[in-house]
Amino acid sequence: MNTGNGDPQLAAEQRARVLIDRQLVDAGWSVQDKKSLNLFASDGVACREVVMKAGHGRADYLLYVDKKVVGVIEAKPEGTTLSGVEWQSAMYANGLPAEAQLRAVTVDGRLPFVFEASGSETHFTNGYDPHPRSRRIFNFPKPATLAKVVRDAEADSDNPTWRGKVRHLPDLDTAPLRPAQITAITGVEQSLADQHFDRSLVQMATGAGKTFTAVTLAYRLLKFGGFRRILFLVDRNNLAEQTIGEFQNYRTPGDGRRFTEIYNVDKLTSAGMLGSSNVVVSTIQRVYSVLRGNDVTEGDDQGLDDYVPDAPVTVTYSKDLPPEAFDLVIVDEAHRSIYGVWRGVLEYFDAHVIGLTATPGKQTFAFFRQNLVSEYTYPQSVADRVNVDFDLYRIRTEISDRGSTIDAGTIVPKTDRRTRQQRLEAIEEDLEYTERQLDRAVTARSQIRLVLETFRDRLFTEIFPGRSTVPKTLIFAKDDAHAEEIVTTVREVFGKGNDFAAKITYAAKDPKGHLQAFRTSPTLRVAVTVDMIATGTDVKPLECVLFMRDVRSAQYFEQMKGRGARTIAPADFQSVTPDASAKTRFVIVDAVGVTEHEFVDPPLNRDKAVPLKKLLDKAANLTITEDETATLASRLAKLELELTPEERTELDEVAGGSVRDIVRALVDAVDPDTQAQALEGAADPDRARRDLLEQAVTPLASNPDLRTRILELRATHDRIVDEVSVDVLLDAHGVVDPNRAKSVVESWAEYLTEHRDEITAIQVITEAKVQRIAFADIQELADRISRPPHNWTPDIIWTAYEAVDVGKVRHSDRHTLTDLVSLLRYTVGLDNELVPYATRVQERYAAWLAQQEQSGTAFSPLERWWLDRMVDVIASSAGITADDLDRAPFTDKGGVDGALRDLGDRAEAYLDQLNAELTA
Repeated sequence: MNTGNGDPQLAAEQRARVLIDRQLVDAGWSVQDKKSLNLFASDGVACREVVMKAGHGRADYLLYVDKKVVGVIEAKPEGTTLSGVEWQSAMYANGLPAEAQLRAVTVDGRLPFVFEASGSETHFTNGYDPHPRSRRIFNFPKPATLAKVVRDAEADSDNPTWRGKVRHLPDLDTAPLRPAQITAITGVEQSLADQHFDRSLVQMATGAGKTFTAVTLAYRLLKFGGFRRILFLVDRNNLAEQTIGEFQNYRTPGDGRRFTEIYNVDKLTSAGMLGSSNVVVSTIQRVYSVLRGNDVTEGDDQGLDDYVPDAPVTVTYSKDLPPEAFDLVIVDEAHRSIYGVWRGVLEYFDAHVIGLTATPGKQTFAFFRQNLVSEYTYPQSVADRVNVDFDLYRIRTEISDRGSTIDAGTIVPKTDRRTRQQRLEAIEEDLEYTERQLDRAVTARSQIRLVLETFRDRLFTEIFPGRSTVPKTLIFAKDDAHAEEIVTTVREVFGKGNDFAAKITYAAKDPKGHLQAFRTSPTLRVAVTVDMIATGTDVKPLECVLFMRDVRSAQYFEQMKGRGARTIAPADFQSVTPDASAKTRFVIVDAVGVTEHEFVDPPLNRDKAVPLKKLLDKAANLTITEDETATLASRLAKLELELTPEERTELDEVAGGSVRDIVRALVDAVDPDTQAQALEGAADPDRARRDLLEQAVTPLASNPDLRTRILELRATHDRIVDEVSVDVLLDAHGVVDPNRAKSVVESWAEYLTEHRDEITAIQVITEAKVQRIAFADIQELADRISRPPHNWTPDIIWTAYEAVDVGKVRHSDRHTLTDLVSLLRYTVGLDNELVPYATRVQERYAAWLAQQEQSGTAFSPLERWWLDRMVDVIASSAGITADDLDRAPFTDKGGVDGALRDLGDRAEAYLDQLNAELTA
């Protein structure tokens, strides 16, 4: 308030009002004196010096929107702590004079919008928020913004703002989400509801689905949370299209419509954003450029998108992109310089900020006020089969480690960095360069070639033993010129053409086309990049990441490493890499020492020399070490990726729960944060750590059957290919070994006795004496006996019985899985003769037809067509159900409906009779 003429306080406050007036005008307000008040001059009017009712003083500004009083501003000199004058503005808010009350918008008798301002700082309290409290904003909102808030309050008086609506979100549809994604979304929503912080940080391992998580969250907040518009910041402009693609492909819960059928998703342009935009995707550099009124191009602009200022940026008000433009800012890959020099851009917006990152640093944690709402580490993602583990392979050369010297007078090629034109010149004096200068000031072609030749020579013997196709490999170069040298040398070293290796950088021709080919083409095996594929870009078939540049940022290294981490379906993987069955790991090949930095965490598979059996034995004896526990987790995670869904289900049944949970527990036991919690306050830290490991391995140590089954499955999927030994033919003639046949028969009988409590098919035959066995149970038995050490098939066991029980076994040239039923019945003594299952079914079918004929039932050719094919299904599947009639070949004649049409009311009875008579 005024203190009198000549008072320095008055002059300071008047200077503040000049600044406040300018800020109001910039935001679209008409600033007027009380004596010249004209509410028709603008949608928003700020009236100076309004006397309030008795005892409430004089308000510095009264705000009118659509000719109604909605708020008040208390002006103070620059430097005033505004939180200390909130009582004053609050007094004005409920002290309207009588004439103003007639046309006022109030909440519980108070004006809803209260501001404190000094010209350099502005605080705002929205009375419609639950538990209204002031927050710092960059500039006054536009009148239209406050008008919209008032309309929203009239439409929903209980929860007029998003801060109220987020407290009543519907339950999350968890079906399409991974556990880590569920945790992240619920963590952010809880943070929004609690309003303890205006920022939320989500740490989620690379490849775990951060963008899908963000899209799901964005949909819920737009649909149910009262959010109007979201800014989605990506690390690079080429990732903007990938992100927009995620929004386009997202199917909303309920009606299954695409996200973009309901909400508009656009890239930020020079004109700012469209009024209809609900999600705006951009890099922070482009947001800064638009705030400054500059143009931004639609396509990639390396000069713009790679720009990092030397000092923190300052921003000024933009009427095209005002601070209230967004309710939420999502920062994907929240790391690098965004929370340092670019911080001013983020803090410009009056929005909650969500950071998504795999690798938060100290500056990131500080920006988000330590509000980490969910955490999902890389080892945890490996345990959950979201990512694959990695191995390290080091290549060292003398020049890579120490640099080199070029003697004076040596004629060397010099390349113009701008034109790439090359000329020959003699060095005037000795040139000594270090490894740091390598491939920046000096290119050593011998070093590049030696690294790549070593990679080629060790690729199929040490790095990917037994393979014959070059794995999809991504090479990181220092700059575009270095990348050019590498891609040329790769083609020469491997003796391949242009379609084998490509440079994918912003400077390359058609980098997006090359990137797509790298994902899907079986021909393009090697890509060389600088930064373009370093973050966010998915190339799921990638198996090898070769570093020919050093990286000194832990966050950036993790992003680069993460390019190889993605899992991929075996069929998709084999379509581009045909000599591999599944992607179970990737390899980091380090040619510069990047993995020797302290910030690089080791892989889970820390001791590759220890066999899986030894690890399981040590787990059983409770003598397993921390590194061995991590290695065991890696091996089990790798095995799970190789298993079929049926094998995975079987293993879970033996475990009495999810094997994935067991692997996750092993990973958590070696996690530093988990250990720190366990050791806190422990009298004996070593004992506490030991207890943590023992607890993790208990499900394995207490379950011998599980350990045995793991080794059986490992042997099934882990066959060694001997490409070294040359075989020599010793003999070739037909021989039946009676001792071998007898051994198979005896082992088979012992197997049935030993495993009858585990395998349903054996239980059904030996205990329940039920005649019919479900095909799924037959399949289970076939899978179990096909594994090491037995490796049995129905043919092997049948042939053994032919040799041992001569005269009791009917020969068959072709066996099916259902012959296991005949083998089971013969072995346990239910049948005196071993007859192929299909033969027995046909014999019983002939007898059944004869019975029908004797009773006076004659079948037409059409009816016989149905009955004959039903019998074929019984012969191959040990039974038939009504569902089978809706499959080939029955669908040719109408499926179930056709059977009812042609067989009449007896159709169901025939099914039951055939099942009962033919499978007995």
